Amino acid sequence: MSNHVYRLTEVVGSSPTSVDDAIRTAVTKAAETVRNIEWFETQEVRGQVVDGDVAYYQVRLKLGFRVED
Repeated sequence: MSNHVYRLTEVVGSSPTSVDDAIRTAVTKAAETVRNIEWFETQEVRGQVVDGDVAYYQVRLKLGFRVED
């Protein structure tokens, strides 16, 4: 196994459904333009409340992607 170097980028995913869906949305969208994403770290969870109910979830993530040799 060789040593790897990673870069970090920060993204925010959102979903009207769940925190899980917000994370998956962020990772899937980022993977369209960033190669070698290998891990994520949840930084913050927040949401929007409308009429006393949760209307939207937002999750701020750090994505780690391997720097190519």
